[in-house]
Amino acid sequence: MALLEIEDLRVHFNTRDGVVRAVDGVSLTLDRHETLGIVGESGSGKSVTALTVMGLTRLPNAVVEGRVLLDGVDLLALPLHELRRIRGSRVAMVFQDPMSSLHPLYKVGWQIVEAIRAHGDVPKDVARRRAVQALADVGIPSPAERMDSYPHELSGGMRQRAMIAMALVLDPDVLIADEPTTALDVTVQAQILDVIRRLQAERGAAVALITHDLGVVAETADQLAVMYAGRVVERGPLATVLDAPEHPYTWGLLQSIPRLEAGPQRLQPIAGTPPSLIHVPSGCSFHPRCPYAFALCPEIVPPLVLSQPGHDVACHLPPAKRQAIGRRLRSEDDASGGLAAG
Repeated sequence: MALLEIEDLRVHFNTRDGVVRAVDGVSLTLDRHETLGIVGESGSGKSVTALTVMGLTRLPNAVVEGRVLLDGVDLLALPLHELRRIRGSRVAMVFQDPMSSLHPLYKVGWQIVEAIRAHGDVPKDVARRRAVQALADVGIPSPAERMDSYPHELSGGMRQRAMIAMALVLDPDVLIADEPTTALDVTVQAQILDVIRRLQAERGAAVALITHDLGVVAETADQLAVMYAGRVVERGPLATVLDAPEHPYTWGLLQSIPRLEAGPQRLQPIAGTPPSLIHVPSGCSFHPRCPYAFALCPEIVPPLVLSQPGHDVACHLPPAKRQAIGRRLRSEDDASGGLAAG
């Protein structure tokens, strides 16, 4: 049994304009010591999936279906008071926007100490020492002094690191990191990723890394899931998905990466824009942007099925044809290091 299992998760929001199908049948698994990279354009359902795992989409206008199993326990079925004991201690999340996630009226150190004491009978001085160490672990200089800073007194990158420290301080079993290195320079990115790797090594933790940065995913993840319009369209081992992708959307993501070694070049963006989640295209939701779409694509939603061992793809193109197209694209891209370069 995997540590975390997401089974056919659906999250729909009833709004004045219509039903927003933010997540529409997502299934993922995450094992101890494993890092799952989740990539896709904005609006693909990555963050809503993560928020639902944390129980943060329990809203009056939300309809949530499916199961989220942590060691076999369905988090979606737990009453709120039981979920609160798990949230932060066993499953923690680094949110995308630290300025809106940290309370502006409380000092950063107080907020981390409060997180520690909320999950255990820990004396204030012990909790403070743990909080100082957590800030030091994520590369914040003079951590004891920064404990007494308000969020607005920190730079964007330091606020992000404080959020990461708060998530890591309780040594959770599952860490969900939503764009954890967005505001950080490459040196600090490396420090943060090292902290996450150490947590995995020491506790056997599992990490779900949500990001737009395929370079970070290539360095960090073991498994990769590609999401589009609320669904997983491709998933499998990182090396398989990057070296031999089979979904046209994945091809587009990889081809749109600039490659410095190739010299001056035109970027190859994916045509069109992501669809409205209120008016999702029929059939394969990617078909209006797909250069390989044919008559079946607008008619039937392609199931996510096994293409190769451990590699699942949701595409109507026959596997042999997908693989032939992928080989051709990689051959054309050899001068810049192949589709997986970046």
